[in-house]
Amino acid sequence: MTRHTDKEIEQAARRFERLADSIDPATAEVEDTNDLREIAAAAEAARADDVRLREAVVLARAHGRSWNHIALALGVSRQAARQRYADKANA
Repeated sequence: MTRHTDKEIEQAARRFERLADSIDPATAEVEDTNDLREIAAAAEAARADDVRLREAVVLARAHGRSWNHIALALGVSRQAARQRYADKANA
């Protein structure tokens, strides 16, 4: 990763300020980004769901549930369940 000096950062900040000051909000054309925001929201929800699922598997293992039972709940093979979650459940 390239490191920048304080002077370079200050120069970049001044260039940005000049650019920002030159933009007229009344006439600026702004691209509609709702579709990209929806992707970001769905990705965040998927990450949160994945964390919740991993926590549920860890809890099930802590309660003595077998990988067969967990696999049935997940709708996958026992091997697939172990490969995906064993490292988290045994930690």
